[in-house]
Order: sequence, then C-alpha cells, then structure tokens
Amino acid sequence: MAWPRTVVLNGDLGSGKTTASVLLAERLGVRRVSVGDLYRRMAAEHGMTALQFNLHSELDDKIDHQIDQLQHDIAASGQRLVVDNRLAWYYFTDALKVHLITDPVVAARRVLARPGDAVERYDSVEEARRQLAERSDSERQRFLARYGVDKSDLRNYDLVCDTTRATTEQVVTRIVEMLGRPATASPVTACHLDPRRVRPTADTDEDGEITVRHQASEFVAVRGHRRLTAAVHAGETLTPMLLADGA
Repeated sequence: MAWPRTVVLNGDLGSGKTTASVLLAERLGVRRVSVGDLYRRMAAEHGMTALQFNLHSELDDKIDHQIDQLQHDIAASGQRLVVDNRLAWYYFTDALKVHLITDPVVAARRVLARPGDAVERYDSVEEARRQLAERSDSERQRFLARYGVDKSDLRNYDLVCDTTRATTEQVVTRIVEMLGRPATASPVTACHLDPRRVRPTADTDEDGEITVRHQASEFVAVRGHRRLTAAVHAGETLTPMLLADGA
C-alpha cells in the first residue's frame, strides 16, 4: 500500500523516537531521516555534549540555519518519508505529525541505560533527568525565539502517544492506524495515553469519551471518568482520548 503522507515524529527526550521511527519506516517500507543523528554528529565535531551544543545553538544561529535548510530541502522533495526530529512538524506541513511523551524518570532511566559517549553521558538517574529537562527547555526557548512556535503545545500535532509503559510495537500500530484515516479539515489532536498518568478531578464528567487538558506538564481529565477508571482497572497502557479545545 502506498502511504499518502510523510510521518514526522518528535517528542520528549528519552521517549523512544528513534526506536519508533526505525520500526515505523520498516513497517511502511519508506526511508527514515533523522535530523537528530545529524545534530549529534555536529555536537561531536564541536567536542560538546548534547546539552552544551543546545546552549551553544542558542548563541550561534548558523547551526539552526544549516539544519533548517536541510529540512526545507527534504520537505520540498515531496518524498514519502519517516522523519525523526523535534521541529520537523513545523516544516512538513502536510505530514502526519506525531508527538511522543513519557514520564521524566522513565526517560532518564532509558538514556542512562544507553552506552555512554562524549555527546551524551550521565552518572545517575537524577543527573539524566535534570539534563534532559535543561536540554528540552533550551530547545523550547530557542524555537520560541527563532520561529515563534512552542513545541510543548500539543495542538501542533495530530497524534500524541505516551510511551511510559507502552511497547514500541503498540505505538507504531497506533501511528499506522492514524495514517490510514483520511485527514480532516479541522483536526482534533488524538491522544493515546497511559490512563494511570491522567488525573481525574471532582469536576470530571462521568460519561462520554475521555477528554483531557494538558496543563502544568500533566494531563487532567475533564470528561469520561467512567471510561478512564475502567481503563486503569483493565491495566491498559494506551487508551484513546481527545485533547480538549484550548488545552
């Protein structure tokens, strides 16, 4: 089957973007492009860690310009691709835009388990968690200043998947299912979240589809309390939800 759109993945550091993008490209039979791999090579060439290179990029806009031109050229080529990069959704306007999230401690444990190198090395889970948070904030501030876009605004994406407990296979299956659906003129961000990480409140409506707001880096349910409770009790790792308007 010929897939109608490029898929771009971005998301939290340590959320499994690389693993998911590799498996997705294999599943779809298309080429994978990782701008993150290029960024890491550039950091190594500068003799910097990933965090140091992020901070350096805030001062030297030539680095972003080089990567921007590469993404612009790839997007203009019209190829059907899987693109792994935290700003690809900004350039590939017609792509299916997927954002991966995960619990910060889980992310820290994942990156700590990777083989260390000069670009990315940590001595503890807490150090990894702190540096990942600093790198993410550095990127966010740089993107806001240079492009006027907020990568943390989930309304930028078509699909948000939580990889905290879900397997890569489960995540890729949700992406392929979403890719097979026709694009809508007024899309609502679809979320496939770990129900354990969604906080119900006293004001959560009992009935209806689970609808959440993203506030202060957490998800709060505003509708579908019964379904949310049932999903938690069933041990689900990914549950379909919708992002509330204005979330």
